[in-house]
Amino acid sequence: MGLLERFYPHETADSAYGIPYGEWYDKGYRGVIFDIDNTLVPHGADGTKESIRLYRNLRQIGFKTMLLSNNKEERVKRFCKKFPSPYIYKAGKPRKKSYLKAMEQMGTDGAHTLFVGDQLFTDIWGARGVGMHTILVDPIHPKEEIQIVIKRVFEKIVLFFYRRSIRNDH
Repeated sequence: MGLLERFYPHETADSAYGIPYGEWYDKGYRGVIFDIDNTLVPHGADGTKESIRLYRNLRQIGFKTMLLSNNKEERVKRFCKKFPSPYIYKAGKPRKKSYLKAMEQMGTDGAHTLFVGDQLFTDIWGARGVGMHTILVDPIHPKEEIQIVIKRVFEKIVLFFYRRSIRNDH
């Protein structure tokens, strides 16, 4: 695997809400781990009707879910009032420890777990490192903290090469 490829998602989607989760369940996946901010809701927002519907749909399909956030517990707990999923806060993404702990709590492994997130250098890199199938979604809202804005500049470079590699594969 080349230097940049460790940051490449397995696939991309416009939104966490447009992923065909039923198809993934049919393929044998049993767990879905989500980032929260800018993946499910704008930064700092509470759960929405859309996120509650998604959670209920995933449960009806048979998925176990987990939220994995680098945020403080207060923020994650507030989100979970409406999206009642187990969570890990101050996850330290992209370190492997929290990803492994999340799968252990769900009773899944990397071969049967999806990770859905909006950042290459935390979400995708960390999830790939423990063998999960990764789906990079477009950020929900353009307003972000300065450290994320800076990372997005480098993400654009990696995504340029990712998209080029996909074109060359077809």
